[in-house]
Amino acid sequence: MVQASPRPQAGDTAVSVTARAGEEVRAKGLGGNSVGLLGSAVIGISTVAPVYCLTSTLGPTVGQVGVRTPAVFLAGFLPMLLVAFAYRELNKALPDCGTSFTWSVRAFGPRIGWMCGWGLVIATIIVLSNLAGVATSFFYLLLGDLTGSDAVASLDGDRLVHVLTCLVFIAVATAVSYRGMTATKGVQYALVGLQLAVLAVFVAMAITKARAGGIPDSLDFSFTWLNPFGVESLSAFTAGLSLSIFIFWGWDACLTVNEETAGSDKTPGRAAILAMAVLIGSYLMTAIAAQMFAGKRLGDPRTADNVFAALATPVMGKGLGVLLLVAVLASAAASLQTTFLPAARTVLAMSTYEALPSSFARVHPRFKSPGRATIWAGAATGTFYAVMSFLSRNVLVDTIYALGLMICFYYSITAFACAWFFREQLRRSARDAFLKGVFPVLGGLLLAAVFCKTLYDMWNPAYGTGSSVFGVGSVFVIGVGLLVLGAVLMLAMRRRSPGFFRGETLTAGTPVLVVEE
Repeated sequence: MVQASPRPQAGDTAVSVTARAGEEVRAKGLGGNSVGLLGSAVIGISTVAPVYCLTSTLGPTVGQVGVRTPAVFLAGFLPMLLVAFAYRELNKALPDCGTSFTWSVRAFGPRIGWMCGWGLVIATIIVLSNLAGVATSFFYLLLGDLTGSDAVASLDGDRLVHVLTCLVFIAVATAVSYRGMTATKGVQYALVGLQLAVLAVFVAMAITKARAGGIPDSLDFSFTWLNPFGVESLSAFTAGLSLSIFIFWGWDACLTVNEETAGSDKTPGRAAILAMAVLIGSYLMTAIAAQMFAGKRLGDPRTADNVFAALATPVMGKGLGVLLLVAVLASAAASLQTTFLPAARTVLAMSTYEALPSSFARVHPRFKSPGRATIWAGAATGTFYAVMSFLSRNVLVDTIYALGLMICFYYSITAFACAWFFREQLRRSARDAFLKGVFPVLGGLLLAAVFCKTLYDMWNPAYGTGSSVFGVGSVFVIGVGLLVLGAVLMLAMRRRSPGFFRGETLTAGTPVLVVEE
C-alpha cells in the first residue's frame, strides 16, 4: 500500500494526485488527445440514446406514477449524479480506460474488480443487442412511412429479415468503432445534434398546442408534477424509479475514452457532468411537454412502448412528424456505435493487466483503437441476438429486463470503491469529504437498494414476460445466471493468469496524500 506523504510546507512544490497515482496506469497504445470536452460529452449523451429512451420508457413510467413522471426522472437522476462525482474523482487519480474494473481492483482487490468489469461488459452486450433490434424496427417503420407501404413496414415482423438487418447494423457500428475515435466523433456530432434539435422542436410545438387549447386530455403544467412524494404507492415509485435509472445509463462512456481525451485527468469527469445536465434537462422538458399535450393518454398500454410513434403526427404534423421517427432511428444507431466503446476498452484494460487473454490487448497500429476487443464485442453481440431471437423471444425480452441488475451492480461497486480508495483523504477538507466520500456512498447505497429490490421482484415469475424456471422467474435466473457465469470465468482466468489475482499486475492500495496546486 502506498503511504501518505507529509503535507508540503510553505515554498514546497505541490504535486497533483493524478501525477503520482497515475504512475501505475499502464500505457495501452490508444490515440491520445483525440477527443476534447465537447466530443467527450457528445459520446456520453449518444451512448445514453435520449430519444430512444424517452420513446420506450416515457409511457410505462406514466403508467406507473401518472403525472409525477418528471419527479421520478429527477429521483432517478440523483443516484446517477452522485455516482458521476465518484467517477470524476477516481478519473482524476487514475485516468485508465478500464474505469470501473481498474478502480475497483485498486480499491477492493482483483476478484471484486474482475466481477465489476464483467458486469460492465455483459450489460453492454445486452444493450447492444437491444439497440440493434430497436434500430431495425424503426428502420422498417420509417421506410414504410416514407413509401406508404404496409408491406415494407411489416418486413420487421419477418424474423429472418429482422435478424439479418440487425447483423448488418451491428457490423456497420463495429466497423466505425474499429476505425478509432476520429471516425466515431465525426458521426456522433451529427447524430446527437439531430436528436437534440428534433426534441427541442417537439417540446416547443407540444407546449404551444397544449396552451392554445382544444387538445383532448391536455393538462396545464403544475409544480406538483415535480414532487416525488405525491406518488400513490411505494411499489409504483420503485417501478418508476427503475425505469428512470435505466434512461440515464451509459453516460460513463465518456470516462472510458479518458486515455484518448485531451486533459485525461479532468476533461472526462467534466464531460460526464455536462452530459448528465443535458440529459436531465431534455428528459424533464420532454416529459412536461408530452404530459401537457396528451395527459394520462401517455400511459395507454397500446402505445406505451413507442410514445413518439403515437405523438409524432398529432404534435408535429405529417411532414415534421417523420423527423421524430428519424430521430429515434438516429438515437438507436448512434448509441449502437458508441456503446462499443466501454466494452472494448474495458476488455482492453483487463487484458493489459492480464485479467483476460493477452490477445485482446492488441491496438490497431493505424487507428489506435482496441481492434481485437471491438471485433470480439461485435461478434458476441451479433451471436447473442441471433441465438436468442431464434431460441425464444421471451428469453430475449427477459434478458433485457435483467439489464437493470447489471447496471446497479457495477455502478454501486464503483461508487463504494471511490470512498474506500480515498478513505485516507476524507478528513483533509470538506470538499474531499463530500465529493470523495459522502456523495459516492449515498449514490452506491441508493443503487444497491434498487439492486436488492429488483432481485427480490425478479424472483416472481410475473416479472418480465411471465415465464419461469422451476417456479422461479426467468428474469431472476438470467440475471443471477449471468453473474454466476462471470464468477466461473473468473475462476478459469485465475488458473490461466494467477499473476493478476496475486496482485502482481494491478495492486490494491490508496493514492498518495498530496496537496494539489
